[in-house]
Amino acid sequence: MSAATDTTPVTAPANPIGQSVRDSLVIARRNLIRMTRIPEMVLFGIIQPVMFVVLFTYVFGGSMKIGNTTDPGVYKDFLMAGIFAQTVTFATAGSAAGIADDMQKGLVDRFRSLPMARGAVLTGRTVADLVQTAITLLVLAIVALIVGWRTGSADPTSVGEILAGFALLLLLGYAFTWIGALIGLSVRTPEAATSGGIIWLFPVTFISNAFVDSSQMTPWLRHIAEWNPFSATVQACRELFGNPGVVQSDAWPMQHPVWASLIWSVLIIAIFRTLAVRKYRSAAI
Repeated sequence: MSAATDTTPVTAPANPIGQSVRDSLVIARRNLIRMTRIPEMVLFGIIQPVMFVVLFTYVFGGSMKIGNTTDPGVYKDFLMAGIFAQTVTFATAGSAAGIADDMQKGLVDRFRSLPMARGAVLTGRTVADLVQTAITLLVLAIVALIVGWRTGSADPTSVGEILAGFALLLLLGYAFTWIGALIGLSVRTPEAATSGGIIWLFPVTFISNAFVDSSQMTPWLRHIAEWNPFSATVQACRELFGNPGVVQSDAWPMQHPVWASLIWSVLIIAIFRTLAVRKYRSAAI
């Protein structure tokens, strides 16, 4: 007696890149829906940079020397590129805390049970954070216009250059969210992730050309500030926005800030995405 064996046709595996993109968009949608249900997350993220704008503009505006003047209006236009850059980088803390919270609640184990690309969880999270950062940046730009910031105040500029400046800011913010992702995967609680995600940002943002003219710093500190990836983006945005305070320096990032900003951001994404995905896989085992 012969037995017939049923065979199930084997389906060819889907395109891994396409699957990763689809899975990432699903995770991003999940985080965006969660964001709309907790509007205070967005609200608090907007209030902090607005406070920085008001404090630095009206408290320090008349005491900061930019070039050969202490005119508050000049400092206001000088300041805004730094505030924009600080805002997108401080989103790192939110990314770190969000991922640590998902880890603590066991969502990683749930995602592991699904047929999805491993890196999609982190990519989707960082994309959702990028959308939130873009919203915050839009509101902050409106506030900046209200308090008197203007593009083209030092050199003529165009709409394309202005949009390119904001694109560089969002690219830098996206790069830094991958640092936040790695921090969130490396700690045990969201509270630790928040602290770990923000404490290192203070020297990065303040040892830079964001709030003061770096040419007035001591030589060793000036060199650190000029090679700071954060400074490159700030310098590039001032050039693209046509604002005063573009620092004259022999350092390559200050002479070619747009290229330096792109290179630094892409390099940060390449390094920290690789490390974060590797950490995620090991944490999920």
